[in-house]
Amino acid sequence: MLKNGPFALAFNAFVVAFVLAPLVIVCLVAFTPETTLSVPTTQFSLRWFHAVFEHADFMQSFKNSLWLAFYSATIAVCLGVPAGIALTRYRFRGRDALNALFLSPLMIPHLVLGVALLRFFALIGSSGSFTWLVASHVVVITPYVMRLVIGALTGLDESVEHAAQSLGASRAVVFFQITLPLIIPGISGGWLLAFINSFDELTMSVFITAPATITLPVRMYMYATESIDPMMAAVSALVIALTAITMLLLDRVYGLDRVLVGQH
Repeated sequence: MLKNGPFALAFNAFVVAFVLAPLVIVCLVAFTPETTLSVPTTQFSLRWFHAVFEHADFMQSFKNSLWLAFYSATIAVCLGVPAGIALTRYRFRGRDALNALFLSPLMIPHLVLGVALLRFFALIGSSGSFTWLVASHVVVITPYVMRLVIGALTGLDESVEHAAQSLGASRAVVFFQITLPLIIPGISGGWLLAFINSFDELTMSVFITAPATITLPVRMYMYATESIDPMMAAVSALVIALTAITMLLLDRVYGLDRVLVGQH
């Protein structure tokens, strides 16, 4: 009774408003014609969006973050899918330890990871390398892919695969024509979460980026330490819009309920 009562509805509305209010305010501030962080009251302006696109450092950092997130998420999928299949379908010695190893990046503070990776890259002489930056992000985001793949596999009826094998289909045919299409929503959701987490990563990246590989969050952090103006709000609004468009496209193609729940 309480679940569907007016108190529950009011509480849910309050939580949603509390979460969305900062995002709405940031997006409004991005359209201010003033030079200070203020919500426009008389007119809206695209002044600060033009300033973002004319700022070479921000555009280069955006490209760095975009490619970094794309490569990292794709490699994380290539690692997370076989790992999820192995942990879900097979029982072997060290299975729990391997599962804990894959999930360990979620338990280690990114500040600690950043300092450790900075020291490691300095020792091997690869500081500032984009390749090693991708590898670092892969370590952090692979657990997101793996958990959604495991969720998709857990909700999959294995009798369909057994039926295909009994009819003479090879393991490769069963995987590519039956298993893989059925877990695509989980893989897509994992790729999306990995992409977003890589794109937004700041704490670890600030330690291991170089001038040529500075990501957008690091660039925003550096810019905010020097000056705060509505251009920061414009950059944030663009990132919010990019994330929202990505989520809408994924919902159109696969359905977010299937992606995020993992076909339970």
